[in-house]
Amino acid sequence: MATGNLQQQATLQDDLFGEDDPNDPSSMTLVEHLEELRWRIFKSLIAIVVFSIVAFIFREPIMKFLTWPLPKTANALAQPGKPLVVTGIGEGFTTFLKLSFVGGFILALPVTLYQAWAFISPGLYAHEKKHAVPFIITGLILFLAGLTMGYIVLQYPVQWLVTFASSDFTELITVGSYFTFVAFFLLAFGIVFEIPLVLTFLSIIGMITAETLSRKRAVAHVGMWIAATVLTPGADLYSPIFLGVSMSCLYELSIIFIKITTRMRERAEREQAG
Repeated sequence: MATGNLQQQATLQDDLFGEDDPNDPSSMTLVEHLEELRWRIFKSLIAIVVFSIVAFIFREPIMKFLTWPLPKTANALAQPGKPLVVTGIGEGFTTFLKLSFVGGFILALPVTLYQAWAFISPGLYAHEKKHAVPFIITGLILFLAGLTMGYIVLQYPVQWLVTFASSDFTELITVGSYFTFVAFFLLAFGIVFEIPLVLTFLSIIGMITAETLSRKRAVAHVGMWIAATVLTPGADLYSPIFLGVSMSCLYELSIIFIKITTRMRERAEREQAG
């Protein structure tokens, strides 16, 4: 009996500290880690460049897609199909380059996340890997969902801001001012939709629980609605409502996610103990 226990302990020590352990820091030198990181970054940049070229080829449809929320009479100098103006000799070209880069970055997100995962996964334990992959996929889906919701809501602040002082001023909307507004507006929605992921991660590392979020529900909802009025750059009525409702729903969804992950973690711990 004692011999069997000693053999089990030796096997456990070999599993934890043996040469085949992928988490052994001595398995790769610092130079090898840096070399692998360099190639992972290089592959991500190649993906961004390739998708940026694709986005540049389709720059006209992308431009029409992003300028759809603009009213047809947004500019005093507007021409049919050309609602924006440029004020510099190279502004049109640089605007297309920026749009192409942003589009390429978004399209290359799966590749970039995979390269990040491939770099850090050898240093993770099995239970950490099990949580990491769903987190990456869920984060990507939530971010794209936020961009989609932001694009749907975008028409309301744009139309309100364009028509608010149209009777007092001659409107001249440049591509730079418009796309800066669009970028911040969509980014706000994309980041806000990551709330369930952030709160679920905080619960996994033990900083919060579902019960804590339930007790603080009233204060959290009031704070989120105040934040919704600050994050939306337009002064229209619809944008804060859409963002506030989204944040409240995401908060409640976070509580559900935390309860599910907690049950899964407790079940895994019971199975390991048994």
